[in-house]
Amino acid sequence: MTHAPQIRIPATYMRGGTSKGVFFRLDDLPERAQVPGPARDALLMRVIGSPDPYGKHTDGMGGATSSTSKCVIISKSTQPDHDVDYLYGQVSIDTAFVDWSGNCGNLSTAVGPFAIANGFIDPARLPKDGTFAVRVWQANIGKTIVVHVPIANGEVQETGDFELDGVTFPAAEIVLEFLDPADEGEGQGGGAMLPTGNLVDDLEVPGVGTLKATLIDAGIPTVFINAADIGYTGTELQPDINEDKAALSRLEAIRVAGALRMGLIRTPEEAASRQHTPKVAFVAPATTYTASSGRVIEAAGIDLNVRALSMGKLHHAMMGTAAVAIGTAAAIPGTLVNLAAGGGERTAVRFGHPSGTLRVGAEARHVDGQWTVAKAIMSRSARVLMEGAVRVPGDAF
Repeated sequence: MTHAPQIRIPATYMRGGTSKGVFFRLDDLPERAQVPGPARDALLMRVIGSPDPYGKHTDGMGGATSSTSKCVIISKSTQPDHDVDYLYGQVSIDTAFVDWSGNCGNLSTAVGPFAIANGFIDPARLPKDGTFAVRVWQANIGKTIVVHVPIANGEVQETGDFELDGVTFPAAEIVLEFLDPADEGEGQGGGAMLPTGNLVDDLEVPGVGTLKATLIDAGIPTVFINAADIGYTGTELQPDINEDKAALSRLEAIRVAGALRMGLIRTPEEAASRQHTPKVAFVAPATTYTASSGRVIEAAGIDLNVRALSMGKLHHAMMGTAAVAIGTAAAIPGTLVNLAAGGGERTAVRFGHPSGTLRVGAEARHVDGQWTVAKAIMSRSARVLMEGAVRVPGDAF
């Protein structure tokens, strides 16, 4: 019996924000994986090590969490006034599935440094020292992200003293601008940032009851609910949620109900093939708590607490795209996020999450009866962890 040998594919393993993933140049992928379809999905699943019934990703590059089961494909931009196109795939851990329905805000941070280091930016455009704004077209959702990359001696600066809660070591600060982050096409609202047109909805959830919810599509479609309404304080850490199967089932029911109400899916069954979006997050007024690192987060240092789920589990920190949704919702008076933060008008919010705190800025405006937001801003960091090539069996895709 003969077996196909492994093939070698150039790749870079990068951390971006509180996530990490395998980055590819589009032209480096095998020809049949350079276009969307089953071959590409099968290749990326094999790279990550999915589907894995053991939930460990022992035979792949994944880390068996939603934050580490990710792949990114970068190519020269097809859009005017942009440097690169960025396509993101969220690889399911235990099922044969790659979700292309949304963006990863954390890995967006690493796209700028990757683009510079891999020759997508003419070196003549780079300053000797300073910052360079890489204009990124986020191909999953059709949005522009500007990644302000620090430059030292003409190259990407990766080391620094910027500390990001949820990341062990400091690095160089990278500022992200998510331009016009509200969705333009999906949902029953015809592209409105608030798909139902309401600041707060009564969301009927089978088996759970009727909950107050803010449904927003900025950064990523997100269903916000009050922590107290589902028996939480908003100070929970991962074990409090992820080790409670009944809780995860209830939160998934809320996600499905929100997806239906937002018009993202037509039937509950469709939610199984749309695991990445929408997100579910629960909010609560600022309360002192102990983060997963053991550090005490004082109520006086934050505006509110937020906990969010990604791919069916409580996230260890906060997804970057969900942070955009949090900042945007906080800027709109009357949403659940805004009310948890104390109400009123605001252009920035600092919230507590399981690993610590995060500040995100957004300026919302009410124009022609609809809320809009021009951009959301936050700081993250990124670093190359390994570069070279990944290997997969030649018959795996």
